[in-house]
Amino acid sequence: MSVTPENLGDLSRRTLLQRAAAAGLLAAPAMGLLSACAGSEPEKKDTGGAAKSKDNPFGVKDGSAVKVVIFNGGLGDQWAKEDKVIFSAKHPNVTVNMSSTQKIKTEEQPKMATQPSDLVMNSGADMMDRSTLINEGAIEPLDDLLTAPAWDSEGTVADSLLPGTVGDGTQNGKFYVVNVAYTVWGNWYNAALFKKEGWQPPTTWDEFFALAPKIKAKGMAPYVHDAVHGYYPRWALMASIWKTAGKQVVVDIDNLKENAWKADGVLKALEPWEKLVKDKLLLPGKLDHTQSQQAWLDGKAAFIQVGTWLKNEMSATIPPGFELTLSDYWHNADDKAPKDVFAASGEGFVVPSKAPNKEAAKEFLRAILSKAGSAKFAELTKSLASTKGSGDNVQDSALASANSLMKNGGSELISVKFQDFYADLDKESQNLSEELMAGRLTAQQFVDKMQAAADKVAKDSSIKKQTRTA
Repeated sequence: MSVTPENLGDLSRRTLLQRAAAAGLLAAPAMGLLSACAGSEPEKKDTGGAAKSKDNPFGVKDGSAVKVVIFNGGLGDQWAKEDKVIFSAKHPNVTVNMSSTQKIKTEEQPKMATQPSDLVMNSGADMMDRSTLINEGAIEPLDDLLTAPAWDSEGTVADSLLPGTVGDGTQNGKFYVVNVAYTVWGNWYNAALFKKEGWQPPTTWDEFFALAPKIKAKGMAPYVHDAVHGYYPRWALMASIWKTAGKQVVVDIDNLKENAWKADGVLKALEPWEKLVKDKLLLPGKLDHTQSQQAWLDGKAAFIQVGTWLKNEMSATIPPGFELTLSDYWHNADDKAPKDVFAASGEGFVVPSKAPNKEAAKEFLRAILSKAGSAKFAELTKSLASTKGSGDNVQDSALASANSLMKNGGSELISVKFQDFYADLDKESQNLSEELMAGRLTAQQFVDKMQAAADKVAKDSSIKKQTRTA
């Protein structure tokens, strides 16, 4: 996720998503998110109460309406319009009011304490902070959605989801966020160009640094990335830390373990990125996500690191014959987890606690996660959905390269949680990632500053601490 790109997000998207959580409090300093002013309590509406069944497990009432807000970023919103058709086929007497925006926090946050939308896709650069939403009780736990029957397959909704999707949406032991996209991250290259030049796509840092002079000789920069949104480079940096230092070190970082950022392997993981910058292998310029992606498509750089929303986001400007191909992040020869792939669910939906029609919101989520809905998602976005088998029938070389990467990956999926746990630490990690990739910090300085930022959060008793075990 998306992350969700602007998304990303993206995953949003990035939700990916969610995986790019924007920092900042949801509430004014003197008043919590749900501390509505006197007289602002919305009128209660009778939206539920219909007979519950396998086809209507939440008792959605005919004649009711559900308001759905979609983040319209790198994945677009056409896939959501298809879900509306799927939902309405089963519930023709329920009105779906759907809208799309990139300003989720700006437009939806002010409504949370009064009368919010029923279902909100919380993604992109202007997303609401997840931990604050949860800690203030602003969004509904959705564990009952997981145990509900799947829309059009056997078993429960939980049974239909890809590995990690439930865990990615869980906090404090409860399931709050339904991620609908399944993003794979890595280094993209143009396979047609590499075949033409006789270049072998590198798998290790040593191979990349050996290839880089040949790329430069052709008038191209070896690498380009989004230098505006700090969560883009952070994805790559954290993936490298996992590969080099191993999973437990990242778990310790997420859990604010003392000196976790100074563990063996962390500095070694970041030093190749420092070298990439020092050796002037980056395309110059402070480009954002779409600008850097367009520069790559224009042949100004050989590699770019983003997630699988890339093809959909840039579909209008992909040159003829350009073969978008995803390869894994490069590793060192003696890394602890060189084959582990950075893949996760993103583009998260939430149901506000004060939503007037939570029943229909959950039912709409069942439709999104259906086999039919997820297949449409993959077809339209050229990215995997979080429902199993979404890309099985999609003929697309870019998506096929992502599926191949997943198939040949290690036993674990790379996942990082601290950005979802702590908004301030999230923001600092983005800032420092930008500084490292701009050459204004060394790898050692990055490690020292991240450790100091983590220590600050760990010592602040006003911040509720989170723990991951896997």
